[in-house]
Amino acid sequence: MAILKKSAFLSFNLSSEIFAITVTKVLEVLEIQPVTKVPQTPEYIRGVINFRGDILPVIDTRRKFNMESVADTPKTVIIVLDLVIFNKKLIVGIIADSVKDVIEISPTDVKEVPSLGSRYNSDFLEGMIKTDSGFIMILNIEKVFTADDVSLVENSTESDKD
Repeated sequence: MAILKKSAFLSFNLSSEIFAITVTKVLEVLEIQPVTKVPQTPEYIRGVINFRGDILPVIDTRRKFNMESVADTPKTVIIVLDLVIFNKKLIVGIIADSVKDVIEISPTDVKEVPSLGSRYNSDFLEGMIKTDSGFIMILNIEKVFTADDVSLVENSTESDKD
């Protein structure tokens, strides 16, 4: 009999919805801070910040997921992610309304995502977990970003180095 191992996920809020990302992708959670806008980038790229002496592109996750934008609050955070997308290492920040918890998820608790014509691309989701208060959507964070996003982010960090 195979024993299915639980994995740790960081859960966070966007609007009234809860998402989760595997903690192996999370480098750090930062308080919201001023972000320098980069000209001629899509609306969902909020801009860049200084992260340990490097330029960190910051994605407005609400915009990326076609959600209504809201003003930042004291609970707004930037989740710094270490990703590999299209064989390229990418460190990027995503904005969340707030962080909830680190949760342990068993693979047997994860349900398939129904195709309901969701407002964001259901390819972004690995699955869903039913909780007492609703659902937690598990993100496949690498699928959130396209090849165009990767080159935009790379270009925004390169142009700021000049």
